[in-house]
Amino acid sequence: MTVIALVRHGQTDWNLLGRVQGRTDIPLNDTGRAQAREAAVGLSEGGYEAIAASPLSRARETADIIADALGLEPPALYDGLVERDYASAEGLTADDLWERRRRAMGPDAEPDEAVATRAIAALRHAAAAHAEAGRTGPLIAVAHGALIRVLIAVASDGAFPLPGERVENGSHHLFELDDDGVLSLRSYSAAPADA
Repeated sequence: MTVIALVRHGQTDWNLLGRVQGRTDIPLNDTGRAQAREAAVGLSEGGYEAIAASPLSRARETADIIADALGLEPPALYDGLVERDYASAEGLTADDLWERRRRAMGPDAEPDEAVATRAIAALRHAAAAHAEAGRTGPLIAVAHGALIRVLIAVASDGAFPLPGERVENGSHHLFELDDDGVLSLRSYSAAPADA
């Protein structure tokens, strides 16, 4: 069994503007870098031994900042941890989507099941590499809001996140991955949509 803290990357300018990012590679802004440093403080007492990340720059830089603060080796990158592919919705704002009478999850967006399958496979690979390196302590993985929401739902059998809750930039959420690859939720921190 591996304990994994899933961390959402820090803020980007597109987060600030309410734009759908998905696979679009938008870097952290200064607030996002500060959130990554705050996340490292929140993780500092957890005994984490390694860090993994999505290769998108916002997640990779968040992971680099956390690794540096915690004295960990640079993050291992896993393509399976990239954000949901929102396809034609990427770059649009909530107002744009409203005008087009559609949600961010358009018909061409990657479905939850596909996100969950590839993300859990990536976490299994990260956990296996962690074990092969002789590590038994917990692991950090830096990923993205929609991906983390999907994993919270899978790991809680749909009980969480509650309707209207959002996964904040820089927040972390604790999971357990058992030897059979089953993910369970230990704790999560989500904020009300109007917070």
